[in-house]
Amino acid sequence: MEAEFREIDKSGAWGQVYQGIRQEAAEHNHTLKCARKPENKFRNRYRDVSPYDHSRVQLQDGDNDYINASLVEATEANRQYILAQGPLPSTIGHFWEMVWEQRTKAVVMLNRVIEKGTIKCAQYWPQGEVNGYSDELDLEETGYKVTLLEEDVRPYFTIRTYLLHRLKTNESRKVFHFHYTRWPDFGVPESPAAFLHFLQEVRNSGSLESDVGPPVVHCSAGIGRSGVFCLVDTCLVLLDKTRDLNSLNMRQLLLEMRQYRMGLIQTPDQLRFSYLAVLEGARTVLGMATEEDQVISTLGESPDLQDGHNHIVTKDEEENARDKPPPLPPRDPSRRSSKQRAQQFEFEPEDPSDTERLRERQREAELRKRRRDERISSTSEKLAEMKRKQRKTEADRERPRGLAADRETGTTSGSSSDSDVAPTLPAKRTKNERRTRNEKWTKNESKL
Repeated sequence: MEAEFREIDKSGAWGQVYQGIRQEAAEHNHTLKCARKPENKFRNRYRDVSPYDHSRVQLQDGDNDYINASLVEATEANRQYILAQGPLPSTIGHFWEMVWEQRTKAVVMLNRVIEKGTIKCAQYWPQGEVNGYSDELDLEETGYKVTLLEEDVRPYFTIRTYLLHRLKTNESRKVFHFHYTRWPDFGVPESPAAFLHFLQEVRNSGSLESDVGPPVVHCSAGIGRSGVFCLVDTCLVLLDKTRDLNSLNMRQLLLEMRQYRMGLIQTPDQLRFSYLAVLEGARTVLGMATEEDQVISTLGESPDLQDGHNHIVTKDEEENARDKPPPLPPRDPSRRSSKQRAQQFEFEPEDPSDTERLRERQREAELRKRRRDERISSTSEKLAEMKRKQRKTEADRERPRGLAADRETGTTSGSSSDSDVAPTLPAKRTKNERRTRNEKWTKNESKL
């Protein structure tokens, strides 16, 4: 596998390899009938990302069992994952219903709610009183309540613990929420080490084991970043079993996963990062000190990819990059025990003072964002009011002068609800009528 990575990297062929996987996966002839039903149209975030009929997750309560989520199996690694789109405002209740019904122990979120000014996912979890919001989220439509119990903010991710309560049966369960906050859309994490640290935290919670329900993994569409997470985890499980890096066939594993959900891994960059993360993880799994140390150091130095998906670092990401990823654990060249293998990705604990500073910075950033959103909302309301007044002024100009005169003298032509209706003006007299009237005045004057 290391030689394969070197060869593709040297020739700059990641675009070609990725396109080959797409073409081969396109030969799958799986149906999408349920996703394309008219009543399910508005439950899909994207028109071109739908679950296959044979692997879609089905809701158990209610009249409609559809949700945009797929059960992905890695049989050889004894792993199952539910890959889902980021919830829409109208599907938040369905999302938590799925978490309950599938006995999911953890939700793995790999995106931010807003990225580059675009909404990628609904705010489907309570943000907590410490952040100026509520600790609870009531989902009356589906009969669930989510309560925030704990939040642990790290440099690259946040771990939350929730109590998911089912109102119908008065039952409750704890659910972990692992939120990776530094993964750009269509891009890759800044460091394989930080990503592996995140993966190990998920593993340490026991949320990926076969004795609990499958984890719900999502990004925005539930195929790109979510595909990377599942592929890397599966490869490292197999590597720990076989102890042979060269036995891994990542291309074939990805094709097998694409049998369960379309489009897993969306760019050549994401494919390359998957290889890179597995090579980095192999150092710890196998206690290796070999040439791939040099391979890992090439992160960010890959040749230009041929399909134009190179990630452009934004100003925000440049500022975020100042926080260094957690250090790698020291390698033990001797044969390790099973207990050591279970701790294969353990990292040194973070300084509590650093964590507190990071929490404070995040609170300040959220406060600035909230104020900015309020200013934008206020400006929009003012613009709408200005437009309304402008339309009213233009309408007044188009009314007959008689109505304007009435308003100046304080007279009215009807009720307040009829103020926009022009009053009925007296008709002009003809020349004969004026002559007759003048003759009457003359006769009256002669009598006097």
